[in-house]
Amino acid sequence: MSGFRIEHDSMGELKVPADALYGAQTQRAIDNFPISGLHLPRPFIRALGLIKAAAAEVNLSMGYLKKNQAAAIRKAALAVADGQYDAQFPIDIFQTGSGTSTNMNANEVIAHLAVKGGAKVHPNDHVNYGQSSNDVIPTAIHVSAALTTSGQLLPALRHLRKTIDKRARELRNTPKTGRTHLMDAMPITFGQELSGWSAQIGSAIERIEDALKRMRRLPQGGTAVGTGINADPKFGPAMAAQLKKLTGVKFESAENYFEGMASQDAAVELSGQLKTLAVALMKIANDLRWMNSGPLAGLGEIELPALQPGSSIMPGKVNPVIPEATAMVAAQVIGNDASITIAGQSGNFQLNVMLPLIAHNLLQSIGILSNVSVLLADKSIAGFKVNTVRVNQALAMNPILVTALNPVIGYEKGAATAKRAYKEHRPIMDVALETTGLSKDELKRLLDPMALTKGGIHGE
Repeated sequence: MSGFRIEHDSMGELKVPADALYGAQTQRAIDNFPISGLHLPRPFIRALGLIKAAAAEVNLSMGYLKKNQAAAIRKAALAVADGQYDAQFPIDIFQTGSGTSTNMNANEVIAHLAVKGGAKVHPNDHVNYGQSSNDVIPTAIHVSAALTTSGQLLPALRHLRKTIDKRARELRNTPKTGRTHLMDAMPITFGQELSGWSAQIGSAIERIEDALKRMRRLPQGGTAVGTGINADPKFGPAMAAQLKKLTGVKFESAENYFEGMASQDAAVELSGQLKTLAVALMKIANDLRWMNSGPLAGLGEIELPALQPGSSIMPGKVNPVIPEATAMVAAQVIGNDASITIAGQSGNFQLNVMLPLIAHNLLQSIGILSNVSVLLADKSIAGFKVNTVRVNQALAMNPILVTALNPVIGYEKGAATAKRAYKEHRPIMDVALETTGLSKDELKRLLDPMALTKGGIHGE
C-alpha cells in the first residue's frame, strides 16, 4: 500500500497512486476505460484550465467563493492551462460520452493543487461551482477549437497562400501544357496554375473564419440540461467575458444553451470546412506529385526539393515525401470528419454523448492541417524548380495547340492536323505548315503558347 493512498467519492473508497494529483473519480475512469491509450489533447486540457480559472474569477465576483479559494483555484487552473500537469490527465478518450470523467479529472487535480496551496477547496463544491460536465465539456470543445484554429491553423494557411502567391508571381511568364482528364490540353502558365491553388486556400480561410463565428458561442451556464439550474443567470455571459479577457478571442454566451449542449452542430460545421480544406490540399499535393513524377518516365515538369533518400534498395531515388504526407493528412481529416458527423448525430434529448470523440478528432484535424500546411509551403512549394527544357519540349509537340486555329481553319481541318501530328510524332507547327496554308509567321503568332494563356480568340 505504500505506493497508494485511499481516496473516496460518492460510490465509496478507492486506491489511487500516492503521487497522483487526481482522486477517486479519475481513478474509476482509468480503471473502467482501458481502451485506446489515446488521451484528450493538450489544447483541450488548456481549455479546461482556462474555463476553471474563469469560473473562479466569476464566482468570486458574484460572491460564491471566498477570495483565498478563488485565488488558489485560479492559480492551479492556469498552471493546468499552461501544461504543467498534463501527465495528470490519463483518461482514455473512449469514456463516458459526456466527458464527465475528464471534467472531474480537472476538478480533482485543481482542487488537490489548491489544497496544497493552503485553501479549503472541494472539487465539486468549489472548482465545479455553477458548472456541469454537460456545459463544461461542450464549452471546452468550442474554446479549444477556436483557439487552435485562430492561433495555429489560420496563420498556417495564410503562410501557405502567401508562399503560393510568391511562386505564382515568379512563374507568371512561364507557360506549360495544361491538362484535362490527365491528357494534354491548351497552355497555361505555372502562375495561373498556382493561382488556382491560392484561390482554393483563400476560400478555405473564408469558410473556416465563418464557421468560427458559431464556435465562439459558448454554452457555459446551461449546467445539466440547458435550463441553467444551480448557476447564476449571469454566470454564462460573465464566463464568456472572462474567457475573452484570458485569451483575446471574442467569445460570447450562446443565445440558446439547449442547442449548445444537445447538439454539436458548430463542431460538425467546422469539421466540414476542415474536410473541404483537406480536399483542396489533396488536390494540390497530387498536382505536385504528378508534376514532379519521373524524372525520366513521368511528367518531369518540376523538381521538388530533395529531402531524404527515397528507397532502401534503389540508390539515388528521391520521392515527393511532403506531398505524400499532405495527402495522408487529408485522408485522416476526411476520416475524422466522418466520425465527427456520426458523433454529431448522437445528441439524445438534452445532451450529445460523443463529446470526447468530437474533441479528439476535431483538434487532431486542426493540428495536423496546421503543421502540414507549413511543411507544404516551406519544403515543397517554396523550393521547387521548373524543368524548362522538358516543359518547352512538351509545348512544342502538343497538337492541342491547333485549337487556336479553329477560328481560322475550322474544327475539322484542325482535328485532322492534330491527328497527323500525333501519328507522326512531329511538332504541331511543322504539320500545320503543310495542312493549313498559313504562313510560318502567322502560325507562330497564332500558336504562341504564352499568347494562348491569355485567352480570347487568336484568329482575329
